[in-house]
Amino acid sequence: MRGGLTVRVGPADVGKRVSLRTLTEPGDPAGRFTDTVGVLTAWTDGSLEVTRRDGSAVRLRESALVAGKVVPDTPARRRGLPAADVPELTAVAARAWPAAATERIGDWLVRAAGGWTRRANSACALGDAPPDLARISAWYAARGLPPAFQLATGQELLAAGLERRGWAASGHAVVQIAALAPLADREPVERVRVEGELTAAWLSGWPRAADAPGTAERVLAGGRTTLFALAPGSGPRPAAVGRCVVDGRWAGFTAVRVDPAHRGTGLAREVMAALARAALDAGASAAHLQVETDNAAARTLYRSLGFADHHHYHYRSPTEADRR
Repeated sequence: MRGGLTVRVGPADVGKRVSLRTLTEPGDPAGRFTDTVGVLTAWTDGSLEVTRRDGSAVRLRESALVAGKVVPDTPARRRGLPAADVPELTAVAARAWPAAATERIGDWLVRAAGGWTRRANSACALGDAPPDLARISAWYAARGLPPAFQLATGQELLAAGLERRGWAASGHAVVQIAALAPLADREPVERVRVEGELTAAWLSGWPRAADAPGTAERVLAGGRTTLFALAPGSGPRPAAVGRCVVDGRWAGFTAVRVDPAHRGTGLAREVMAALARAALDAGASAAHLQVETDNAAARTLYRSLGFADHHHYHYRSPTEADRR
């Protein structure tokens, strides 16, 4: 104990979520502290490693530790939000972005779509068992692709292990959820229409589809009940597009894009509302989406619409040298 601060963690707590306070510089007379929250993934030879929700690792000196405790794995759920665990949302999101080739290897769903989008070309966990790295790597090698994992909150030990093997992190994102009905609570506007078919007009409003036309169309048109919103522009390209997949109680929003010339006009909200109304009609009651953590504008929009963070994920894949 130092000055009323207590260290209540030790090597036996590896694998648990902890909150640690360390001296920024041991011996600093000002006593400046740094707080770190994450999963304790290593404690050896006087050094600690904590892996945060986004997969980044922090290494701390044991001698600098002045306080620490084990904390709950997940924060309390906000009232009004749908209840769901990470595996459920992972499975629903995978079905909303269906890859051309999939297979279950243990508790992991491996997905491949010719390299188009990380989401459709990575393995995600549907259970608690660790991945069979050899089998999963061989599965991807047979398709000419590097192995890749989508690692969610709760998989910090695996992330740390892959980090030590030289697997690089990329594509940090957050999964957000919301009640669906409030999203639909806007006056309908005629300029946004929703259809159940993927059209050439819609594709022209989402440029990423042009990177791999055939593959993109198969992924985008997949899903249990797929809805496409489009707001016509003044020229040949739409002013805005959006996509939603209804899967049981869930409505998954993806590929929402407003043409740069029309941003700031409220079109994104109108597209989301139109899709939400159609999803409600199809029987959904809860909403989910995925947004990159560095997309501040989108996160601000979704927060204003009632979305809240559920969990984080990122991708891990070996470097070129590791694949040789």
